[in-house]
Amino acid sequence: MPANAAPPHRAKRLIVSIHDVSPRSERQVDQLAEALSRRVGDARFAMLVIPDHWREAPIAGNAAFHSRLRGWADAGVEMFLHGWCHRDETPATEGLAGFKGKHMTAGEGEFLNLPYQTARDRMAEGKAMLEDILGRPLAGFIAPAWLYGEGALKALADVGFDLAEDHMKVWRPATGEVLARGPVITWASRSKARIRSSLFFSALARTALGPMPTVRVAVHPGDTTVPALLESIDRTLARFAASHAVSRYAALLPGAA
Repeated sequence: MPANAAPPHRAKRLIVSIHDVSPRSERQVDQLAEALSRRVGDARFAMLVIPDHWREAPIAGNAAFHSRLRGWADAGVEMFLHGWCHRDETPATEGLAGFKGKHMTAGEGEFLNLPYQTARDRMAEGKAMLEDILGRPLAGFIAPAWLYGEGALKALADVGFDLAEDHMKVWRPATGEVLARGPVITWASRSKARIRSSLFFSALARTALGPMPTVRVAVHPGDTTVPALLESIDRTLARFAASHAVSRYAALLPGAA
C-alpha cells in the first residue's frame, strides 16, 4: 500500500514540511516537492511561505508566484506563514536570546527579539496577504528557525492562528495546548560541520524516534545543494512512511477527521 494511502487505524503520524518557500527558492522547492512526493505522495506535505525573503523577494504583486501558491494549495499542500522576511533585524547580543541567535541560526531568527506590536503587525499582515492570495485560511504560523520571543508568543494567540510549531512541539496558540511532542528532524547545509551533525542526527533519529506517535520532518531549499543530505532525507522519509501514516498538521487538532 502506498504511503499516501496509509490505513486510517494507524495511530502514528508522519508530518513533512518544506521551509522557506518564496520566489527566491522556487526552483529548489520544486525539486524538494518532487523528492517528497516520491515517498509520501503528491502534495502530502506542508509549505512554509515567506512574504518577502530577506527583503529581496516580495510576494506582493508577483502574480505568477500567486498562481503557484494557489496551485499547491488546491492540490492539498498545507500552507503556513513563515515569518515576514526571515531575517533577524533586531539581534540580541547577550543572554539566552543572544546565544540562540548566534548558534541556532545564521541571522534568521526574525521573531526571537521582536516586540509584541511589531510581531503582531508582521503576523497579521502576512496572514491577510497569504489568505487573500490562496482564497482559504492558513494552517498556522511557524517562526523562522523555530525561534520565538515573548512578544511573538503573545502575538500568536492574538492574531488567531490555529497551529504553531517549534523545534520540540506543535501547539494551539489560543490555548497553549500541546498537540505533539518530539524533536523535528531537519538538515543543515551551510557548513561541513553542520552537514555532518545533521547526517548523524537523522541517522540516530531513524532508530530513536520510531516509537514516537508523531514524527516531524522538515526540509529546506539549501538541502538540494548537498547530495548526501538528499539521500539522508529520502532514507528518513522511507523509514517513517513505512511505520507512520502520512498526515497533515491539521489532523492534530481536536475533532479532526
